[in-house]
Amino acid sequence: MGNLFSVFQFFVERIIFGYSVIIISAYVILAIVSAFSLLRYIQKNSFVDYNVILSSPLVPTVSIIAPAFNESKTIVENIRALLSLYYHNYEVVVVNDGSTDNSMDLIVKAYDLELVDFAIGNRIECEQIRGIYKSRNRSFDKLIVVDKVNGGKADSLNAGINAATKDYFVAIDVDSIIQSDALLKLAKPFMEFSDKKVIATGGVIRIANSCIIEDGQLVEVNLPKKFLPRMQVLEYTRAFLMGRMAWSTLDGLLIISGALGMFNREIAIKCGGYFAKTVGEDMELVVRMRRYMCENNFPYKVAYIPDPLCWTEAPESLRVLGRQRNRWTRGNIDTLFIHRKIFFNPKYGLMGMLSYPFWFFIEWLSPIVEAFGLLYFVLSALMGQVNWSFFFIILGFVYAFALTFSTYSILFEELTYHRYRKKREILRMLIAAWIEPIIYHPFIVYYSLKGNFDFFINKKTGWGQMERKGFGKR
Repeated sequence: MGNLFSVFQFFVERIIFGYSVIIISAYVILAIVSAFSLLRYIQKNSFVDYNVILSSPLVPTVSIIAPAFNESKTIVENIRALLSLYYHNYEVVVVNDGSTDNSMDLIVKAYDLELVDFAIGNRIECEQIRGIYKSRNRSFDKLIVVDKVNGGKADSLNAGINAATKDYFVAIDVDSIIQSDALLKLAKPFMEFSDKKVIATGGVIRIANSCIIEDGQLVEVNLPKKFLPRMQVLEYTRAFLMGRMAWSTLDGLLIISGALGMFNREIAIKCGGYFAKTVGEDMELVVRMRRYMCENNFPYKVAYIPDPLCWTEAPESLRVLGRQRNRWTRGNIDTLFIHRKIFFNPKYGLMGMLSYPFWFFIEWLSPIVEAFGLLYFVLSALMGQVNWSFFFIILGFVYAFALTFSTYSILFEELTYHRYRKKREILRMLIAAWIEPIIYHPFIVYYSLKGNFDFFINKKTGWGQMERKGFGKR
């Protein structure tokens, strides 16, 4: 029995070590690619005059689609922010997805809405629309409010696409704050690439907790005072600056955050719109649009803007954070399974040969492998067979990398956009980098495992209620 376990131990330790080396190598390569891409982007765009873009006859016409379900705490000020964006040819389509609170009443009162006759297409299937509202006040003539039967976020976005009248649409979370020049920066790639058709663009999402918001506008950036949102600042900085920037450069970006993304409306419609039976509708649509372009041999690009364009409220409790990460995990797995045809399929280029396998083996499987490694260690300890030298080597190796990677992302944030200007906030972020792998990361692994359990065993499909405190109420 002891010899058998020794053989098992020999192979398991080398598999875990090899897997760790692969993960670390992959993230190092992505970080290096991101660094060069980010510096090149900043240099290229340092002299861009967005006023010229604004006045160009080629600037895309845009519909902003904002699904809303029980968002009464923030909805009025967020709509106000959307109506004041720095862009001249756009409309705001707010979709009330059968809210059970007073969200609709607040919108009607704040913007003097009335029920109107409005021709709406039905090119994408969605739940029944109860009414279309427009404002009596000409100051709000860009605003369209769609009141519909509850069908979920993806279904609401499909209803918004049907109601939209512009060539491109921006999908956002209504509880987010968008920078005033965000549409200009998102629209710019659609005007740049002549050899490839840009089908979608996305930008950086930042955490708004503890920031000062007035009349739907971000007036002061502060690092979150609470522990969990501060950890998420670190997470988001790594993910957006060190991950998605690299995948965009490598032409393998599979996801544009549901909080903010601009899409070619006609191509999205040809692909069937958002898939309403998944909770990962943002990633699934991007992958499906990419498949559509590949399968029809159309040259295309999914672009990424490294500027901080959108600020959103992050969960402040473990319960809400767990729901969010559970949903993200289920959405990722669902998208991977729906589009499994891409897996190592050279027909889909880098998406099939590199980015999909990365998402499969690292983004999805790494929490499972990590949990297996922990279980293996406990089992070895109970049998008195712990290889302590191997254990401490792996532990130190992984912790040192996590700390270095987080510090590197903080450094790049400071060298580029420098949103956190107080020295004590930088110090607090560095402290967060030290403690995140020990205190915060285990919870994320647990929620990922719970998401896997719910997807495969519990068959949970719901979105999960995200409780909001509202901006300015910190």
